[in-house]
Parts: sequence; structure tokens; C-alpha cells
Amino acid sequence: MPAEFISVTFPNASTELNPIPGAGVDPDYLVRYARTLDDYGYNYTLIPYGSESFDPFTIGATILTVTKNVKVIIALRPNTIYPTVAAKALATLDQLGRGRVVVHFIAGGSDVEQQKEGDFANKEQRYSRQEDYIKILRRAWESDEPFDWESEFYTFKQFSNKVRPTNGTIPVSLGGSSDDAYRIGGSLCDIFGLWGEPLKETKQQIDRIYAEAEKAGRKDKPKIWVTFRPITAETDDLAWAKAHRTLDALNSHRAAGVGKVPANAPAPQNVGSQRLLDIAARGEVQDRALWYPTVTATNARGASTALVGSPETIKDSIIDYVKLGAELISIRGYDNLNDAIDYGRYIIPAVREEIKKDNL
Repeated sequence: MPAEFISVTFPNASTELNPIPGAGVDPDYLVRYARTLDDYGYNYTLIPYGSESFDPFTIGATILTVTKNVKVIIALRPNTIYPTVAAKALATLDQLGRGRVVVHFIAGGSDVEQQKEGDFANKEQRYSRQEDYIKILRRAWESDEPFDWESEFYTFKQFSNKVRPTNGTIPVSLGGSSDDAYRIGGSLCDIFGLWGEPLKETKQQIDRIYAEAEKAGRKDKPKIWVTFRPITAETDDLAWAKAHRTLDALNSHRAAGVGKVPANAPAPQNVGSQRLLDIAARGEVQDRALWYPTVTATNARGASTALVGSPETIKDSIIDYVKLGAELISIRGYDNLNDAIDYGRYIIPAVREEIKKDNL
């Protein structure tokens, strides 16, 4: 089984450990980071979305123009752009990148965050709207014949899309841990994203996704994407010392109100974060090297599960997930550029060599 690697691209050098107040787009940093991903063999980079953050389409276009191989994953919330517009925008970007675009849907895990941009739909409505959205994109990409749509969320007449994706369609990704996420992702999506949970729980989620694909009558299955925040050094002991320094910095920032997660942040609404916090309560370390104090320190905000160890330990841990069926592995550290280089030098080649050696 092949393994592909995903990074995350931010438009400047600000990080959770060393935040840069008021940082804007740094074009030189952005270009350097994107080309680093190309140089070190990453397959994809996620362009995240937040109500207060930069536009993923523009950042994605910049990356595509300065790279040759890496694909951009555009994070998209359905409330932010009408689906007929998104169909054309994504296809235009895909043509610019010669077929190097993926779209990752975010239904929205926080009412407060959604309401910042005028979205007052509840969770059930958000998932139903997302299902409509994906179906509209698929229809708009498969043919330029005009079509109508009428539903609770979208109504239009005789829309025709003349902007064709390079390869006929664009891969659609979705993540989550709720029943609705499993159902929609399993039935409609090319990729399903999971946060870093222990092997047992990850296998249970994969089985749920595959069951939904089978129930929908699919002959194929979504590719599984699992996300980690590796903390690595030359030896396991050095990596653990680095991990505790990282944790101290995260806790200090949170206590001081620095960064995105205040000390008094409410419990997360989304099921995925709740699952991570529940697992964290069971113990700090799961399986080989899956470390959960970073989850607690960030209130499970986004991808927060660490893998700690030497490159050999990290490689072995990733191989465990590949054997479960994970084909896409997202790895992002706490020092974005330097960690991307280290992963590209010491982890990605080792994982690929192990897969080749063991004929996985």
C-alpha cells in the first residue's frame, strides 16, 4: 500500500510556540515553505480555513505557481461561498495547477466560529447542507449541461459550468467523527480525514467509513487520512525532553492568553475533539508513541495529537497506521519550516523505504 504525505501551509513564520503578533502574508516565507515541500517529496499541503485567517484560494494559487509536484488541499466551509461559484473557482485553480487541487470540506464544529461569518445553522443542518454542496460540485464538474437544483439550502435554475477540472473531477475530502460525517464521507468522498487516535479506535473509525461506503453501493472506498504532530530528535530520550519543552510552552501561552486557546475556553462542541479529550483522560501515552498532553494543553483544538520519538520510532508508528489502511499521513510539527525539513530528511524516506521493503 503506498503512503502519501501531507503538510500544512501557513502564510508566515508565526507558530504556536513562537507567535508573531499581527503577522501578515510573508511572500518570501510562503514561497520558501512551498518549495521545501516540493524538494522533500511531500504529496499535498493543506491550506486551512478560519473565520479570521487568510483566503485559502489565494494562498493555494501562489503555491501552485511556485511548485511542480505538491498538491494543494483547499479547506472550504460551505457557508462561505455558493457552490456554483466554488465549482468554477476550484476548477480554475485546478487548471492553473495542472490537476493539483483537492477540496476538503469543513461542516463546522463550533457554533461560535460559524456565527462569526453569519452562519446560524445547527450541526445537523450544516451536515445536510454539506451533502448538498458536494453533490452540486460533482454534478457541475461532470458535464457542462445546464441543470437545476432545489433544496432547503440551494436553489438555482439552468446553471452551466464551462470550467472543467483538468482530470475531469477534483478529489473531495471530508473529516469528522460523527455519524453524519461517516455517512457523508463514506458515501460521497474520495478522502476521509481522521485525527490521531490510538490504533484500536482508528481501526473502528475506518470500519465505520468503509461500511458506509458499502451501504451506499460504492465499489471503491475513501482513502484514509490520519493526522499527527510529530516531535522528533536524534534519540527517543532527546525527543521526550523536546516534547516536554513543547508542552511547557503551550501551557504557558494558554495561561497567559497568548495564541488561539484561552485558559477558560469552553469544552469543544465537535465530536472529534471530545473523543481526543476522552482518550487523553485515559493516559498520556497510547500505543508506541502517541502522546496526548498536547491535546489537553490546546483543548483539542484542531490537530493536536503528538507522536514522540526518534525518526525510527516515528517511522514505526506511522507504519502501524499504514498497515491499518491509512494511505495519507499528515505530519506537522511546532516549528513548521524546520520540522517539515526534518520530516522530509529523516521520516518520509524511511517510511517509504519500509513500505517498499515489506511490500505493504
